[in-house]
Amino acid sequence: MVQTPTSPENQTLNIELPSSIGLYVTQEQFAALAAVNRDLQLERTAQGELIVNPPTGWETGKRNRSITGQLDRWYEENADLGEAFDSSTGFILPNGANRSPDASWVSKARWDGLTTEQKGTFANICPDFVVELRSSSDRLESLQQKMREYIENGASLGWLINPIQRQVEIYRPGTEVEVLDNPTELSGEDVLPGFVLNLRRVWG
Repeated sequence: MVQTPTSPENQTLNIELPSSIGLYVTQEQFAALAAVNRDLQLERTAQGELIVNPPTGWETGKRNRSITGQLDRWYEENADLGEAFDSSTGFILPNGANRSPDASWVSKARWDGLTTEQKGTFANICPDFVVELRSSSDRLESLQQKMREYIENGASLGWLINPIQRQVEIYRPGTEVEVLDNPTELSGEDVLPGFVLNLRRVWG
């Protein structure tokens, strides 16, 4: 559904788009849409197709809060290593896509290497570390494609957390995807040294 912004001259219109019809926007149009639709999580593919992600249910919201909270606690103790971000943060990847991981982190060296213009509203960078949490409405194939896109655009470590099957897919550059069945914790490896995600809190 696409909404036009309300003004004295017009009223909000709801447009239902069939899945067979794509809506394509430029970077400038995407930024304008995001500015007037702050309650929606919008993404844009490298080809310019607009993706409107609906609000999550309470279970996904609770799980994402746990993931973000655990990452934030690690970040507070390791703030000199980089910057952490929640699911409301958008990034412009090198391939031109606008993506908003459920949780992410960028190393200090890469973040400090960006100019003020490159940081902008949506930073022109792919995070070093990304997390995508599958909700009941998410197609697994779409999330897997997004994870591969992160790795191809510069991510060093990615977790696709799938509570439905209690599985985690771990993505790293140059290696096969590692699939873990019902793990209790995940290591940030050498990308996020010392970070361990307690999955018992996420599964619960």
